[in-house]
Amino acid sequence: MIRIILVDDEHLIRSAIAGLLGLMDDIDVAGEFESGEEALKLAPALEPTLAIVDLQLGGMDGIDTAIALMDKVPGLKTMILTSHARPGYLKRALSSGISGFLPKNAMAQDLEKAVRDVARGSRVVDPGLAADTIAAGDSPLTPRETDVVELAAHGAPIADIARRAHLAEGTVRNYLSSAQLKLGAKNRHEAVDIARAKGWLG
Repeated sequence: MIRIILVDDEHLIRSAIAGLLGLMDDIDVAGEFESGEEALKLAPALEPTLAIVDLQLGGMDGIDTAIALMDKVPGLKTMILTSHARPGYLKRALSSGISGFLPKNAMAQDLEKAVRDVARGSRVVDPGLAADTIAAGDSPLTPRETDVVELAAHGAPIADIARRAHLAEGTVRNYLSSAQLKLGAKNRHEAVDIARAKGWLG
């Protein structure tokens, strides 16, 4: 029996997935949670074998939640379901030991098969997203440049980016200029758009 927990802050979607998987003879939906924080408190006692986690949650994001759950529950397999399927998220998930990554618009039979495959120890990734990730290639930005561009994505002024990144304002400007040059962008806003489109922002 595959004992599943669901972590999704959208009640309707979470209930629909629970209802669908609950129809399977070999799947037991052991728990449903609205946040990563709630799941971390209550899920270990349920002894789940697989956690299905939404990427975008109110507090901790889905990838951080999945990582923390794997630390707390020995042998737990995890998979991400998301409406925000971008290459950068997939790379981060796979490098963190998460075994599955599917869009929320996946067919019911594909989700059921993915659950069983991940529970058996296989990796399952949406083919379209995998192709996009290969096409996007590796980011030319350094980790620090990526951090600064990520902060710039929220429209923060240089002073705020510097404070949040613990850098001098001049250093932030240098990182942004370097990122713009590498990405062939005219300004930081275009650099953000290019990096986002390529899936290079987390």
